[in-house]
Amino acid sequence: MASTIQVDKIQDQGGNTIIESNGSGVASTRIPTTYLGSGTASSSTFLRGDQTYAAAGGGKILQAVTASDGTSRSTTSTSYVTASNTLSVSITPAATTSKIWVVCQTTGGYAATSGETASFALFRDGSNIGPANGMARVYNPDNGGGSIRVPVVISVLDSPSSTSALTYQLYAKGSGGGQVDINWATSEGNIVAMEVGA
Repeated sequence: MASTIQVDKIQDQGGNTIIESNGSGVASTRIPTTYLGSGTASSSTFLRGDQTYAAAGGGKILQAVTASDGTSRSTTSTSYVTASNTLSVSITPAATTSKIWVVCQTTGGYAATSGETASFALFRDGSNIGPANGMARVYNPDNGGGSIRVPVVISVLDSPSSTSALTYQLYAKGSGGGQVDINWATSEGNIVAMEVGA
């Protein structure tokens, strides 16, 4: 046998109204957010499946800075150097939990005399952040002193744990003293650093 319960108001043990009807099937009082979950409810939080209010917006790009360089650069160094290139950006993270996604592209190459290798890497404030162990390489198999030119693209997701200004720049080196090229034939190189919110 069907039963019907009719009320115009539901209160908790302390006498606080949880739900109140206006008599036409519409609740005139909403359930307080404190009854729905723990934490602080606001316009910048959402209620997770575990009934906890959490900050919204994780994983968003918070800011981006970019730079370009259209001047051909070269070096014969066997240690990583900037080769005076201006593929460099400075970014100041808003939070220590943010990550910095850095993407750099150029036309790189190596004019070698004995089948040597040019390596390219991204540095943060003078420290190598990758690719690790000199990846992003250009290998020249020509033992007769020829040269090879190829696109170089490097992408690194950095976790600096900092809110200070950070400088990211492209570095290059050769394995045996041949000429390493950046922005070969005045092709334009670009670098962008993006802050990714936690």
